[in-house]
Amino acid sequence: MNTAIGLLETKGLVGLVEATDAMAKAANVKILKRISIGNAYVATVVQGDVGSVRAAVEAGATAAQQVGELVASHVIPRPADSLVAAFFS
Repeated sequence: MNTAIGLLETKGLVGLVEATDAMAKAANVKILKRISIGNAYVATVVQGDVGSVRAAVEAGATAAQQVGELVASHVIPRPADSLVAAFFS
């Protein structure tokens, strides 16, 4: 399978919850992890096929901007196995 991971970072939990909900509803992705970065910065990581992850991150970014502060979003197609194991297991 051609897998990808998508990352979405917000300032504030409300924006992240809204974004994560939008990502889960927009495409067939698995929510891997929520990460608290500090100083109100939080992130969600999703995994799935490349097209689904791209659609999910786009939907999540739009939702986060509507109710909070989107900091960054990014899709990594075909991440190295060691990257996923090191950061998201």
